[in-house]
Amino acid sequence: MNIKSLLKSLLSLPVVLVACGSDTPADQPIDPGTGGETKGDVAIYVTTNNRSQDFAKKTADFSEKSNMSPTTVTLDPTVRYQSMDGFGAAITGSTCYNLLKMTAENRAKFLKGTFSNEEGMGYSYVRISIGCSDFSLSEYSCCDTPGIANFALQNEETQYVIPVLKEILAINPSLKILGSPWTPPRWMKVNNLTDLAPYNSWTSGQLNPIYYQDYATYFVKWVQAFQAQGISIYAVTPQNEPLNRGNSASLFMGWKEEQAFVRDALGPKFKLAALSTKIYAFDHNYNYDNVADQNDYPLKMYDDETAAAFLAGAAYHNYGGDRAELNDVYGKRPDKELIFTETSIGMWNDGRNLSTRLMDDMEDVALGTVNNWCKAVMVWNLMLDTDRGPNREGGCTTCYGAVDISKSDYKTITRNSHYYIIGHLSSVVKPGAVRIGTKGYSASGITYSAFENTDGTYAFVLLNNTTQAKTITLNDGNHHFAYEVPAKAVASYRWKK
Repeated sequence: MNIKSLLKSLLSLPVVLVACGSDTPADQPIDPGTGGETKGDVAIYVTTNNRSQDFAKKTADFSEKSNMSPTTVTLDPTVRYQSMDGFGAAITGSTCYNLLKMTAENRAKFLKGTFSNEEGMGYSYVRISIGCSDFSLSEYSCCDTPGIANFALQNEETQYVIPVLKEILAINPSLKILGSPWTPPRWMKVNNLTDLAPYNSWTSGQLNPIYYQDYATYFVKWVQAFQAQGISIYAVTPQNEPLNRGNSASLFMGWKEEQAFVRDALGPKFKLAALSTKIYAFDHNYNYDNVADQNDYPLKMYDDETAAAFLAGAAYHNYGGDRAELNDVYGKRPDKELIFTETSIGMWNDGRNLSTRLMDDMEDVALGTVNNWCKAVMVWNLMLDTDRGPNREGGCTTCYGAVDISKSDYKTITRNSHYYIIGHLSSVVKPGAVRIGTKGYSASGITYSAFENTDGTYAFVLLNNTTQAKTITLNDGNHHFAYEVPAKAVASYRWKK
């Protein structure tokens, strides 16, 4: 993300700090399901934008009375949309650094509260970088010495990312992992595809076509290196933000280049190595960064049938344009998947002000992407410190994490909007769930989505972005129940059919 174009001189508002240790206040539990009501036909999680309810667990019972409520939403499982892969956040070098500064006890408590299906929110998908990102501890690739035979995982992977991933996988073994490179090794880069002059810089440049095969081997070796550590890589994208030249680690890769790379090198190399790892195209903004000849980037890639056969679908960010682009792309290629892989909060959008961000991010990022065919939703850094780091010069120095941890004690945690919006999805919508149809009540400020899980449960996630509490009745054809959703709140429901 080119954050400089977004930066505004905003001061963050006061935030509520929640301790992650054993002295966590009882009225602000870290783990969903601790405290509050525990018995009932329907499990409900509620967060208000003033934190009066902080992912509070509530319940409701099925009603035996006839239902005449005008605010009834009826689920229709005969109308089926996309299946869901999961929801989560990026496990960057910075995130891992902060996590490993915590005590083992406090880290385990936080990770369990985030990733456990039984004792936490059930985050189910994470994104990591292939080599460095702008939230790494240094700038590096996995093959800085020329020659692909010199490939090796580096200190950030071996000492930070892999240990953290192993802890998360011990909590949630079905976790999906997406890998994205910010830059290839510098010796593979050129200034442009006409001059083909060496370009020894982490920032910008283009991939020299003579290294397509070596770079594809780099991907294979990276996936296999993680496999050797017992970590399965579910998917990759060929390049993070391929139209953004300005990040501290970056590469320009237009659609013609990415198409050729996938068609002639990456796809065949994955096939030869018998890797089932998915490949998603693009991984950038809805508006294609206003580069006219890059509009419909993934659709143009799909026009080559050989390249398209190697591609599961396309990935998007929301730093430019409108999420309606997702619906447009799906309409033109419904055979290809869509996932949402990055969004940020920070000083430029009052990112620690939950009163506004919870509402806006739930509508735009969480429900907005899911209701426009995305199978997965991920936000950027899971954890940054209270100085918005560690970060890299030239990268984002004004970003907040989904949670921020106090640099003074590496214990006290602020949970921001991104933590909640992912948690409200992942807690009730499990991998393999199918988004289903609804009919009935709708109103301005009310946004929702319904799902059928593979275990025979229904899930429903609702945003009440109005100034009044709303009593919403849900009807699945066999059962109905009502629950009053507070004003300016998000509610997630799960119940057995």
